[in-house]
This record gives sequence, structure tokens and C-alpha cells, in this order.
Amino acid sequence: MSTVIPWRRGAAAVFAITLALASALAVFMAPKAAHAAQFTQITEFGDNPGDLEMYVYVPDDIGPNPAVLVSSHWCTGSAQNLYDWMQFDEMADQYGYIVVYPSVTRASKCFDVASQASLTGTGGDSASIKSMVDYAIDELGGDADRVFATGISSGAMMTNVLLGVYPEVFKAGSVYAGVPFTCFATADGSEWNSTCATGQIDRTPQEWGDAVRGANPGYDGPWPRMQIFHGTEDQALYYPNFVEQIDQWTNVHGTDQVAEFTDNPEPNATRTRYGTTGGQALVEAVSFEGVDHSVPHRLLETLRFFGIASTDQAAGEIAGTASNRCVNIPGTGTANGKQAVLRKCNGSAGQTFTHTAENELRVNGKCLGAQASGTADGTKAVIGDCTGGAHQRWAVNADGTITNAHNSLCLDAFGGGINSGTRIILWSCSGGSNQQWTLR
Repeated sequence: MSTVIPWRRGAAAVFAITLALASALAVFMAPKAAHAAQFTQITEFGDNPGDLEMYVYVPDDIGPNPAVLVSSHWCTGSAQNLYDWMQFDEMADQYGYIVVYPSVTRASKCFDVASQASLTGTGGDSASIKSMVDYAIDELGGDADRVFATGISSGAMMTNVLLGVYPEVFKAGSVYAGVPFTCFATADGSEWNSTCATGQIDRTPQEWGDAVRGANPGYDGPWPRMQIFHGTEDQALYYPNFVEQIDQWTNVHGTDQVAEFTDNPEPNATRTRYGTTGGQALVEAVSFEGVDHSVPHRLLETLRFFGIASTDQAAGEIAGTASNRCVNIPGTGTANGKQAVLRKCNGSAGQTFTHTAENELRVNGKCLGAQASGTADGTKAVIGDCTGGAHQRWAVNADGTITNAHNSLCLDAFGGGINSGTRIILWSCSGGSNQQWTLR
């Protein structure tokens, strides 16, 4: 996943990251389930100055005017690796979009994000990918008004390039561990820019914004929206590049660098939004504390940001594994401060929760949260007016736990109770069955 040029300075550390990530990827690269839709190479797709390969995934039931998603791999990777590991194809089956997978053929398997040709669209990889997008629109029926790009590491850098060079084509991008547009530029033909990679290029927001505007003289918008993910301990593409990307794309959109919205969607994640507080902000940035180059990939969040999918999920009932009873708001269920309890599952309004894109658990127009923003074991789980605070945001985890973003405590049936009336509280996560829940 990491960007690697083994013959460059500092590459030993990056190469070690690549080996570790390659081992991790091997665990996840299970064969895809068989069905009619296939990962398919397109050999004739137009001008190809970057000598890239093009692969596509088109769902069986594509529907009219599908969105087009360009998904770009990491250095040393390939389109096949990305297809095997990521689930954008399975999600395409559900949401009906086309996936375009560019694949590098040069020895490094890194995208060209350094040459003037690629950074201006006059040649290089960016021009090749533009040809792929044109093919997806003209030959596969893709919607020219819904073209998006995402990528990992080198692919994230390529995504910045695509949005910087072709703002009239791409409506939004989502980047996992990348660098700003033009940061990796070199004048000697080299693919690698150590100064950029190590976060030593510090430009003003105006200078970064001018790089995008300078690549598009006469363009009068709208500019693509950008979503940015990065780990604070990234030792391949250092963390200052996260801030520089925010500076660049906020300036492009004419906003300042003061977030309109901040929350913690996960215990170690801080999300900021610029230009608006909504889920499709002009710029959205998610920083993962203590995470290296293997930044977590939140594919549904990427699709939500693009407007392809909604992450509002009708959770229905929240049923306890130990009790087989449901989290319930007693009485009318609208009074602020009312504590949740267990009750026999009945599908009533007081048991019907919605897990929103903001990671709220909404019920009867209220939000479930930690009482008084408490942090101690035993803090009550109560409803209140939805404020956007971290105390009202929850991570619904694969192990069945539901953790509060403010205090990292688990939703808990008090004392391991299984009977109706058992109070719902927050407690240190223990793995107990009274902290195991099913949203159904």
C-alpha cells in the first residue's frame, strides 16, 4: 500500500512498511464470489500516454446513468490487487455504479504524479485515466455528471492530480494517505520527491490553491469536493501532508481553514468539515491518532461523501445478546434526560433507532447519548436534543459492541441484567454478553 521507490533516500523504512502491508493484504485477498459481473480488462480505450492498463467492474443490474468511480492502487500494487482487497465491486452491486481500475505497468508500479505532462494533463498517467473515464461514459453509459475518484497512497496522490487537472470532470475525491496536487513535482525525471514525502513542503493555502487554479486558466467552477484520510504516524507520506491538503482544497473553494464542524466518529479519529457542517462538505478531513501509513479505509463513508450511498441506516431494534430484549425509551420517549432500559422487543417507536451518517442513534427525533457528557463507568445512556456532540455519537462495531465517541465506553445492560426494566448505561468495555448488541 505504501509508496515505494527502493533506490531513493529513506526508502528502506518505506519498503519495510510495504512488506508489512503486503503481508496484511494477503489475509484479505480472498477470491471473489462468482457471479455474472466480472473484473474485465479494456484494451482499447483511447489515448494512453502513460501506458496504463484499464480494468472495469460493471454490475449485473447497472440501471440508467450510473456513477463512475475511478479507484487507483498503491505503489507496488495493481488493479488486480485493489480489486481483490477492496469491496468497491460488491458495493457497486448494491449501489449500481461503474468502477474503473487504472493499473500501472512501469517497474515501480507507482502512478506518475511528478511529471509536468501528468500534472498538466498534456500526457502521462492523468491523461490516460481521463481516456478511461471518457470510455466509461461513452461506451458503458456512465453519468458524466457523477464521476468520482479515490485512491490509496500513490493512488491518493493520483486522485489529487486528477481533481487538480480535471475539475470539470471529477465532482469529488476521497484520498487515503496522499499529498497535495503538485507537491510531488520533480524537474529531473524522477518519480520520487523525498521533500514532499517527508512533509517538508510548507506552502500557504493561497499558494496551494493557485497551483490548482493555475492548471485550469479560465475555469470558473464548480471545483471538486475533497475528502482526506491520514494517520498521524505515517512514515511514508508524512502527516504534514494531511494539513497541506486541507489548506489546498479549502483555498480552492474560497473558505478559510477554520472548521465549521468537528467530531470524533471513532475513538481515535477526529473529523473536521469546511465550508458547511453537512455530510457533503466542500472539504472533509479525518485524522487517525497513532495510525501509520495503513490508514483505515472507510468505503461506505467515501460513497456517502460522493452522494452515491447514504450511511443513514434504519437500525430498527437494538437487541441484547444476553437478554434478547431491546433498548427501549420508556413512556412517550421524547423527554430529554430519559434513560434507556431493556424491554421485550415489540417494534414500537421507542425501540426504533436510526444509525445516521453522523454516527448518531436517533429515536423519536432525539439522540441517545452519555448523560452530561459523562466519562465514568455507570454514566446513564439517555436521550436528548441532537447537538452534534461526541457524547451522542456511537461506533457500531463488528464484535457487537457499541462504543461512545466521547468516552470510549460501551453500551451496557447494568449489572449484566436480562430482565425488562434493566437500565442501560455506559461501562468500560469488557467483552461481556451484556455489552453485545444486534441492530435488526
